[in-house]
Amino acid sequence: MTPEAIMPAATPPDRLAKNSVGLAHIVFFVVAAAAPLTAVVGASPAAFAFGNGAGVPGAFVLAGLLYLIFSVGFTAMSRHVGGAGAFYTYITNGIGKPAGVGGAFMALVTYSAVQIAIYGLFGFFMAGAVAPLGLVLPWWAWSFAALMIVLICGQRNIAFSGTILGVCMIAEIAILLLLDLAIVFTGGGQEGMSLSSFAPTSVFAPGLGVALVFVIGSFIGFEATAIFGEEAQNPEKTIPRATYVAVTLITLFYAFSTWAIVQFYGPSKVQAAANAGLDSFYINAANSVLGAWSGQAMNVLLITSLFACILSFHNTLNRYFFALGREGLALKALGKAHPKHGSPYVAGLLQSAIAAVVVGLFVAFDADPYTVVFSWMSALAGIGILLVQALVSIAIIMFFRKTPSAHGPWTTVVAPIISLVGLLSSLVLVSANLSLLSGSESIIVQAFPYAMVAVGILGAIFAVRVRKSQPDLYASLGKVFE
Repeated sequence: MTPEAIMPAATPPDRLAKNSVGLAHIVFFVVAAAAPLTAVVGASPAAFAFGNGAGVPGAFVLAGLLYLIFSVGFTAMSRHVGGAGAFYTYITNGIGKPAGVGGAFMALVTYSAVQIAIYGLFGFFMAGAVAPLGLVLPWWAWSFAALMIVLICGQRNIAFSGTILGVCMIAEIAILLLLDLAIVFTGGGQEGMSLSSFAPTSVFAPGLGVALVFVIGSFIGFEATAIFGEEAQNPEKTIPRATYVAVTLITLFYAFSTWAIVQFYGPSKVQAAANAGLDSFYINAANSVLGAWSGQAMNVLLITSLFACILSFHNTLNRYFFALGREGLALKALGKAHPKHGSPYVAGLLQSAIAAVVVGLFVAFDADPYTVVFSWMSALAGIGILLVQALVSIAIIMFFRKTPSAHGPWTTVVAPIISLVGLLSSLVLVSANLSLLSGSESIIVQAFPYAMVAVGILGAIFAVRVRKSQPDLYASLGKVFE
């Protein structure tokens, strides 16, 4: 037998490494992107303070149900189309190529915004955490350090990142579960234990719309299940299972954690407690129930949670750039996979460079990492993801109208319509509460919805120009993933 015959086959230069990730790795990516500790400790206090108070746990259940219904058509379509393009591939095959490219442009802006927001937040918390130790550096120094480490991790095989994300996710979930269970086993606070947070009168109380603004944002990233379809083991089964498992876990965990904190402060007092200190809302509870060590641990794990979130979105963005490069819509080099690790390494270099430039611009304008970088970019991402997901719902309906399948009306029509209505309603709520979400009355922030729509239109125009100038390339769009 020749040496060549016993050597493992190298990954083709335009293909990602097959069978690299299983169900657990994909779930890790999705839950890490949701950043449980960041979402619960960072976002939910604002939902309590400005939203429907004790009804926040019920709002998480509503959002989870919306995304489970969305997943019905989403996972059904994943059996017919797949690849690193995810939402781009879905929209292209359902609505058409101009809409698909427009959706891809919006997705790129959306996930870039999320990543930059978290870079700002990471730098902010990291600078604050090490300053008492005598190491005083500006926030952006830590942001750029994280960027370099994330870039190195993203160059490796996807399972490498999956392992890191798994460790970070387990640690941050463990500290929150410890707090939740301690509250439950000690019988809650002065008002005792109850399930009133899930009662319709609490959930649909005034402020539900504002609460949903923060709650919906906590689910951003579950698209990762489809993005890794090309690298998944047995993707026809793995992707649907990973989607349902991830959305269910996120929903149950968020609902349980927020319900537990309501029991600690009491349904009648939780809103006032959140208003009194958004940043100390959970830390104070942990210090009271578990001891001072837990508050310190929570601060450390919040930093690892943010890092895991960045790494997850880095891998998501890489695969979007990779998809566009392989399709011929961007530099062909972006569609190259690493010969050893099978990772989209050129795409990783480009998107890290873009993130570095954008963060650098914020630094040049002396922008605050929390109130500007994080808040503004989070608001932009919230608008973008809802627009793209609404397009996907439409794409699912249109795809199954022209594609024979064994799926019934619930899967191909009813569930996608319900999810479309829910997503558009959420989009209206987010747009109406942008000032609250971003913490700014800036005209730039108010223009975010129009700017994101403009990005989508520019993408569609670009596709039409490709159709006229390069008809062969246009004809192949969306097919490279089939």
